[in-house]
Formats: sequence, structure tokens, C-alpha cells
Amino acid sequence: MRWTLPVARWSFAVAGAAEVGFIEPMVRRRLSSLSRSALKVAHDCLPAQTEASTDAGIRVVFASRHGELKRTTDILHAITENESVSPTAFSLSVLNAMTGVLGISRGERAPASALSAGEQTLGLALLEAHAQLATAPSSPVLVVYADEPADPIYGAGHDAASGALAILLDDRAAQHIECTRTHEAAPSPSAASFATQAEALRHCLESKTAAQWRAPSASTSDVWQWSWHAGSR
Repeated sequence: MRWTLPVARWSFAVAGAAEVGFIEPMVRRRLSSLSRSALKVAHDCLPAQTEASTDAGIRVVFASRHGELKRTTDILHAITENESVSPTAFSLSVLNAMTGVLGISRGERAPASALSAGEQTLGLALLEAHAQLATAPSSPVLVVYADEPADPIYGAGHDAASGALAILLDDRAAQHIECTRTHEAAPSPSAASFATQAEALRHCLESKTAAQWRAPSASTSDVWQWSWHAGSR
């Protein structure tokens, strides 16, 4: 499987107290560090509202393997201790909470989706974005990926790089990334290998060189590779 994505802008942020002054204070103080990072990179990639297109708007694909699992874990701990659970904490624990906050802050009415697909979440989010862009090329798609390691209580196999990555895909962009997903293929010796998909894609964007990731799961032998290309597709 091979496809290309036209890249207009991209942004990366490490996990932490990212600056999100564009979100109103009452909502901002309730955001987790994960949502702050996701909103920050999304804001970096989106045009100013005064510059926004008047067409169908900018669609959003939000992706995270674990989402707001830390917030959900705190809620479950509260329940086991017979403590009350904040309705706000619950509403912000769902996977698509970030897309809702972003849409409300910008008055954005374009469709938004959220997905989680295990260790291959980012790659499949890019495939979803490709499908959406192919269906309606005139409407850009913003892919936002944010994740952090799960609590050890959930066992091994849930490691993730902490941080957020956003890519604005616009069919008018000259530069693009070629995405390849193969099954049971030997890794390419010309592409650097990384432990997570996010690390591989970030390396490709920063260095403009190929990067790859091999699924560590015993149930699949998928190999993903991303390579940067300037000029028309």
C-alpha cells in the first residue's frame, strides 16, 4: 500500500504545559497536559481565523493510542474510593474531547473524527486523512496525533513517546510525504528505523530523509515507511 500526502505545515510539541492562550481561561485550566500539547500543535498549523477559507473548512483527524487514559484512570480510582466524579473530568476524558475544544474555540463546523488503533494509530490516521482528502480535495485535513505512556497498572506493551504532532494536509501544497505500508517485508537499509511511528514521522519531517517503523507485535509484521519529496506529486 502506497499513497502521498501534501504537507502545507507541521508542528511538534513535547508533553508538558504547552501555551494555549487561544483557549478561554475557564476551559484552559481544566485541560490535561496531553490536550494542551495537542491543541498547541493544532493551533500552530491552522491559519488565523481571519485568513480561514470560506469553503467547507478544515477537517480534523485526531489520533491517540491511549487518549486521556490518565484522566480516566483517576476517575476509576475515585469511583473505587466512593468519591464523587466531576462531570467536567468525565466529559474531557473521551477520545474526541480535544476536537470538541478546538472546534468550539474556532467556531469550526467542519467534520472531526477521532481514532485509536493500537501501536499503528498514527499511520492509520494518515491513511484516514488521505481518504478524506481524496474524497474532497478542496477541503484541507488537519491530522493531530498526541500520546503518552499508559499507567503501569495496565501492564507491559503500552509504551509511547510523549508529545504531540500535527500536520496540515492541503492539496495545493507542493511538498509531500510518501507513505508506504508493507507486510512481511525486510526493512529498507536506506531508511532510519525508530521505536515508534511518531518518532519516525517526525524524523522524516525534520530531516527530509526516509524513516521507517516495524510493528513490534507478534501478531503482525507490518513495516511503515515515510519519505519526503519536494515539488509536485
